[in-house]
Amino acid sequence: MEDGEEIYDGIRAQFPVTFGKQSKAQTPLELIHNTTRRGGPTTTTTDGKPSSSSSSSPSVITNDLPTVSSSSKSWLRSLRKPKNQNPNFDAEDDEGGDVMVGPPRPLPESGSGDGEDEDGEMIVGPPRPPAGLVQSDEDDEIIGPPKPPPRFNANDSDEDADDEDDDEVENRFRIPLSNEIVLKGHTKVVSTLAIDHSGSRVLSGSYDYSVRMYDFQGMNSRLQSFRQLEPSEGHQVRNLSWSPTADRFLCVTGSAQAKIYDRDGLTLGEFVKGDMYIRDLKNTKGHITGLTWGEWHPKTKETILTSSEDGSLRIWDVNNFTSQKQVIKPRLARPARVPVTTCTWDREGKCIAGGIGDGSIQIWNLKPGWGSRPDIYVEKSHTDDITSLKFSSDGRTLLSRSCDDSLKVWDLRQMKAPLKVFNDLPNHYAQTNVAFSPDEQLFLTGTSVERESTTGGLLCFFDRAKLELVSKVGISPTCSVVQCCWHPKLNQIFATSGDKSQGGTHILYDPTISERGALVCVARAPRKKSVDDFEAKPVIHNPHALPLFRDQPSRKRQREKTLKDPMKSHKPDLPMTGPGFGGRIGTSQGSLLTQYLLKQGGMIKETWMDEDPREAILKFADVAAKEPKFIAPAYADTQPEPVFAKSDSEDEEK
Repeated sequence: MEDGEEIYDGIRAQFPVTFGKQSKAQTPLELIHNTTRRGGPTTTTTDGKPSSSSSSSPSVITNDLPTVSSSSKSWLRSLRKPKNQNPNFDAEDDEGGDVMVGPPRPLPESGSGDGEDEDGEMIVGPPRPPAGLVQSDEDDEIIGPPKPPPRFNANDSDEDADDEDDDEVENRFRIPLSNEIVLKGHTKVVSTLAIDHSGSRVLSGSYDYSVRMYDFQGMNSRLQSFRQLEPSEGHQVRNLSWSPTADRFLCVTGSAQAKIYDRDGLTLGEFVKGDMYIRDLKNTKGHITGLTWGEWHPKTKETILTSSEDGSLRIWDVNNFTSQKQVIKPRLARPARVPVTTCTWDREGKCIAGGIGDGSIQIWNLKPGWGSRPDIYVEKSHTDDITSLKFSSDGRTLLSRSCDDSLKVWDLRQMKAPLKVFNDLPNHYAQTNVAFSPDEQLFLTGTSVERESTTGGLLCFFDRAKLELVSKVGISPTCSVVQCCWHPKLNQIFATSGDKSQGGTHILYDPTISERGALVCVARAPRKKSVDDFEAKPVIHNPHALPLFRDQPSRKRQREKTLKDPMKSHKPDLPMTGPGFGGRIGTSQGSLLTQYLLKQGGMIKETWMDEDPREAILKFADVAAKEPKFIAPAYADTQPEPVFAKSDSEDEEK
């Protein structure tokens, strides 16, 4: 025994005393999800009636599972046994105080015992309804569970009927809308979004020229990004796309060169820029102006597609950054450089669609010997720039979103006219997209905030089968919704929003039907600092301590020092337009050094250029007549009176 105790003490000494003990009780998940619950009637159905996306507010907790949303409440009720309709019934009101299991018992009647009928026999099967609540026209016995008691308030019944209709709309599609978190960090509108296929990492790009990376597994309830990138200085981030294996991602900015990063945000390469002086775009090695869109091939991890303002689409090989594989020039009504505003692959990667600046939609099928001539050409499909195109998985439907405030549904088998046009969807951003739900029964898009409108940024859901609006969800009262995505594995909806001063990514989820993602990080509280934490302060060795290796003083410090000197920071005198005075030289003719010295000595008066020359000469007319000094005395004897030459020109006589 002594040897066993020594071994046990040796093993126990390797662990702290508090090993395996919980210091504080953890916060229940129910209370955590209550803090992220969306409050208020933010959902609107097709009838224009508000429908609350949550069952109760965070401060009010009811008995009907406050973490269950309206979209899944009816589904969960169908899986459970019906509750007792008798308000006076207590589940523990049984003989012996045990909890009652099974269907509820009816109210006891006079002259009958519990669980027996009038003849004293035991009741087999479902209980009978209480007397007086349900009346039938005939005296036949009722088979099945009892009906609920009738409601006597007509107004309450009408409101409940409306709520049930709204719940049926949400329950049919099961949209996760009960809870919401926001990934913040950007200082301007978030223009693009990308979630990897497993749903563990999220990328967000913004007009503040940065890309932020979020990891749900390593993120706590503070919802902070673990890395921030600036792909191209001074250029907005326009699109992000993960590779099929999610080991790399594509970043498209306003510059002419797209970049490839690995999963951790390290730069792998940058595609080459073309020669802007070559007129034929097929002879350039890359784009020559800013990019508008880019997507990775859905099946092949070496191929990507980009579109640009130079009017071309290009297919690239990620293993060769020096030249593209294929150049696609869209069909135009007249020769010009019309920008390609968006592009996309179909699900199998066998088809390419592009939105052209002239409002046309062009589709190319990737087949042997294919070229720039489109297989499908829809002229003037929109009256403004097309911001997004999306294929359905079956390859029959195409969705198009445009800045003309519309969303159109197209049948790829008949592209002469759209199947349905949804108007009154404001769009002020060139990156506003349209997305499908995981089962593709719904498709969704965001709206922008208008100046004089009281409606904020909305997320609109449409039924694909009936081609009608299902619901509108308010995301932000002041910010526009740009991009959206419904992740199939997480069953969570992502929506980016923002304005000129802020931006964020909203994540809508439901704890009962969503998985991982936001549920993981919301329940993880940030670590609290302990008094036992020790951080060693590193010793910094200055490599420029010796004068031999010391750098020259920076110009910035010299400029700051000069600005503090009142003499050196004096504003220079502006150049003069005249001959100069007060020791300053003018900029007119005659400002030589000799004339400047004569002016300083007083030999040249400074007023001679400001006087009229005729008046200056006539001042000495009387003096010259009375006291001639130079020319007049020489002719005084021979020509006392001046003789003027006669003019022969007729113009002078006139």
